[in-house]
Amino acid sequence: MNPFKAFVATLFSKNTVAIDLNTLPSIYDITINNLQGKPIDLKTFKGKHILFVNVASKCGFTPQYKALQELQENYSETLTVIGVPCNQFGSQEPGTADAIEVFCEVNYGVSFLITEKIEVKGKQQHPLYAWLTKASKNGKSSSSVKWNFQKYMVSPDGKLLDYFYSTTTPNSSKIIKYLK
Repeated sequence: MNPFKAFVATLFSKNTVAIDLNTLPSIYDITINNLQGKPIDLKTFKGKHILFVNVASKCGFTPQYKALQELQENYSETLTVIGVPCNQFGSQEPGTADAIEVFCEVNYGVSFLITEKIEVKGKQQHPLYAWLTKASKNGKSSSSVKWNFQKYMVSPDGKLLDYFYSTTTPNSSKIIKYLK
């Protein structure tokens, strides 16, 4: 077969890699610590949506903290917002755990859960973000974290529903539709 025909045959073939959803790792088994260094048991959030957001204190999107807090308050029965500090984008989260906590509370009244500072991409990517960004782990889609305040919505039964770039505000209908 000539190379062009082989390419076309491959392009239009129905051969796909099937993912057995029963063998995928569960998001509830991932270990991550809170800002104070204590383990967070993600299993406690079963039955609620979880919105994971990589956050930073010195970013143009930082004012989204206020809207994230409002989202948490308005949908507390069905949603848990979890902020995940990361310093990989323009070094916009240089602070210590204490500095991050004070900044969030004082400037935005944040009371939702904030994790330890982690890496959300690259060789040192935290297992949470490996799960959120790799279809081979979440069974839905692959993505890459482009900037601070990218959001990932997980269903009440621990399935990845969708992700949203930084420009999608927390009160966007794209996010709210999952909570109604």
